[in-house]
Amino acid sequence: MDFGVVLQTNPPAARTIQLAKLAEAHGFSHVWTFDSHLLWEEPYVVHSAILAETKKVIVGPFVTNPATRDWTVTASVFATLNEMYGNRTVCGIGRGDSAVRVTNGKPVTMAELRESIHVIRELGNSRAVEYNGATLQFPWSRGSSLDVWVAAYGPLALKLAGEVGDGFILQLADVDIAEWMIKTVKDAAANVGRDPESLAFCVAAPMYIGDDEEHMRDQCRWFGGMVGNHVADIVAKYGHHGAIPDALADYIEGRKGYDYNSHGKAGNDHVDFVPDEIIDRFCILGSATDHIAKLEHLKSIGVTQFAGYLQHDNKEETMRVYGETVIPALTTHATAKR
Repeated sequence: MDFGVVLQTNPPAARTIQLAKLAEAHGFSHVWTFDSHLLWEEPYVVHSAILAETKKVIVGPFVTNPATRDWTVTASVFATLNEMYGNRTVCGIGRGDSAVRVTNGKPVTMAELRESIHVIRELGNSRAVEYNGATLQFPWSRGSSLDVWVAAYGPLALKLAGEVGDGFILQLADVDIAEWMIKTVKDAAANVGRDPESLAFCVAAPMYIGDDEEHMRDQCRWFGGMVGNHVADIVAKYGHHGAIPDALADYIEGRKGYDYNSHGKAGNDHVDFVPDEIIDRFCILGSATDHIAKLEHLKSIGVTQFAGYLQHDNKEETMRVYGETVIPALTTHATAKR
């Protein structure tokens, strides 16, 4: 199993870069950042600095979208970073959440997401692609390598991830839900003749090393609110039962709304509807032993990477314990880019 950290690009950027360097020093293989250009600083500028000051970590957005960024520009960013720093990027992508909603926009359609993945991946791998009736290729790009991982929750998005994604991103660490979703993605891959085991399966959630349960939950309650945005969309489309596991849908019944200005922030003041049970299921909290036990379970159902959110008050200590105890307990000798 590989390990990543998920950071917000809050100012000062030097702080984000410092945390990325510390993550590499503790053995994390991936550094991801949020991508909402209005809420936080421009991630790709920060990515360039992270790559310049690290040696091996793979860097990417968690996640970008096809609505607020031109697809060819996104591909050019990755191809350029790969030329500068040696194929150390990965593209996490979804239909669009905070980046589009703060401008009163809407997530893209599944068809648009599918097409954008194709365009970004082909150009990002130094290949030609048909786009808007033209054949495009970066004449300056040689040997760029870019995987595209698809973030998904709903049935159609999970199907798309299996059919076209190089990896699948699930932003919650509930073992039962993860098992159901990974199977759905693998089945979709197999149904179109792909090898399901060739995909990366990344589970992402807040990770907090500590012993004060109430404090840890309060620091991570924001995550239930963030996940609730996606679940609310799915429930609105499919209803409360049938299309997704009941455990994923039931907790949003008390949801009253969401303020994106507090998106991803500890102490978020409008996520009181998120019960402690959901935090415990969706996040990984507690001692190193607690983390290892849950991660072993996730690994056993096919998770190939755990990416830990660090939007709380114990970033450095959590990374230290992961580096000294948790990662060695779960990491295999093979750590190739997936």
